[in-house]
Formats: sequence, structure tokens, C-alpha cells
Amino acid sequence: MCVMETPGDLDAHRLAGGPPSDADIDLYRRLSADIAAGVAVVSTSLRNRDYAATVSAFLSVSYDPPTLLVSLYAESRIGEAVAEAGTWALSLLSGKHQGAANWLASPGIPLQGMLAQVPYRRGPATGSAILNGALAYFELRTVATHPAATHLLVVGEVLAMGSDAAAAEAVDPLIHFGSQYHRLAP
Repeated sequence: MCVMETPGDLDAHRLAGGPPSDADIDLYRRLSADIAAGVAVVSTSLRNRDYAATVSAFLSVSYDPPTLLVSLYAESRIGEAVAEAGTWALSLLSGKHQGAANWLASPGIPLQGMLAQVPYRRGPATGSAILNGALAYFELRTVATHPAATHLLVVGEVLAMGSDAAAAEAVDPLIHFGSQYHRLAP
């Protein structure tokens, strides 16, 4: 039997009990920035007003039934709107969407006209904004929400889905890595 365990201790930063220090938070931010993730826009409509934000913390939960999860800052406008509306959409972005991703990730963007510079169409199942050219899009009904630290984990069952991307764009997803956007295509 071959043992693959490497001798020696890992140089781990251990967190003390209680609230994390500023140094703990800074180290976590730096290390977690090295997690490559796709970039998407979550959107919803509540009381005849559109809400949208760029996210990179989402995942497929189940194929049967098709289910997704997104992590939203609990005190954000999008977090509160998605929690209250009960339906939402997720548009998976391509490299051509970097400008929209930057805009919708900007703190303090005006609520009125938030989507004025972002081409979109309404999803047929929820009426939420779907970005034109999305690599994939999903319209969802919230089936569970879970508070987690400063965020809200929203689980949604897929009501409708599709792709609006040209074939050439399908190989160019927008990726978030190292606190920056990157593209896979040259």
C-alpha cells in the first residue's frame, strides 16, 4: 500500500473563536479570489421595477428537478427584491458582457434606469430581464432561502431556460478569477 501523505505541517492561518479580525477577513478575501467562477446577472421585477446585479456565486443544485442556487448579499437591493418577489432569472454571461457585468456590479448604481444601457428581453415565465446574448438563462421560482453570514442563499426551481448566444460566443464565457474578469477565448 502506497501512502501519499506528505510529511510536515501546513502553514495554516487559524481563526480564533469569535468574530474574525480584519486580518482574517483580508486573508480570506485574497485566498477566495483564487476561486474561478462563471459570471452571471441575477434579475427580478418587483412592484413594476427591475432589479439586477452581477454575481459569481451560483451553482447547479439538481437536474431532477432542475434547481439552481445563488448567493446574494442579504442587505442589497437585489437580495431583498429576489426574496420578496419569489421569481427571478439568471443570465450566464459571455466575454462580450464585461461592460454590463461591471455596470451591474457597481455600488450605488441608480435604481431608476438600471437596465437602460443593458440590452435585454423579458423572460416568458417570470417577466425578469434576460440579457441579450446570454450563454444560458434560467427563470426560477424560489423554493427555499437560507441566511448564511452576511448573505442569503436562494434556491430556485427552474421554470424556463434557454440560450441566446451565437455559436461563436458559446466558447467565450466571462470568468471571475483573482478579483478580475477574464475570458477563455483569445
